Amino acid sequence: MQDKIKYFLKQSWLLIAASFFFGLLIAVTNASLKERIDYNLNVYKYNKAAKVVLPEADNFEEVAESVSVKTNSGKELTTSVKKAVDSDGNALGWAFICEGKGFADKVQLLVIVDNDFERMIGYGVLYSIETVKYGDEIRFPEFMNQFKGAPAGGFQLSKTGDKTIIDSEIVAITGATITSQAVVDMFNAFIPQVKEQMQEKGLI
Repeated sequence: MQDKIKYFLKQSWLLIAASFFFGLLIAVTNASLKERIDYNLNVYKYNKAAKVVLPEADNFEEVAESVSVKTNSGKELTTSVKKAVDSDGNALGWAFICEGKGFADKVQLLVIVDNDFERMIGYGVLYSIETVKYGDEIRFPEFMNQFKGAPAGGFQLSKTGDKTIIDSEIVAITGATITSQAVVDMFNAFIPQVKEQMQEKGLI
């Protein structure tokens, strides 16, 4: 038995060494490129979501970095604000990422508001693992459309109401009050604080 093992090692040492070397090379390459891969993935997801919310936009130009926002939980987060412009360079609105705690995990949304921070244009979901058929319905038009054209901020969640009326009252997803409230809380925390800092910077 030992002779067979020695024979196997003699015959296959090069293959074993090559497998180890290339495996190590792949691991090192992945580790060194992880930051770039993650960045490209996030940019892709951002641009894809932004184009769905505001298809008229030709580009999203970063204008304010590290805008600080204090969430309802007391946690301080930072977000960057981008200006949505059309092909002629005309400003269409402002886009930034909101983040908060949902039912299962964090929820990350891309929100776009108009030039004056007065009205919501809409939002897209960048990250969410909320329960399928419940909290995951924050991705569905029935819930999302309540925010399109609604006053930016000052939202209140209701368990009943008319979802087709565009105002500050948002009807919760049935069976997903926690996730619905998380979305409302995120917008109520982020929008006024981002707006205030944009005003301080003289951008609006």
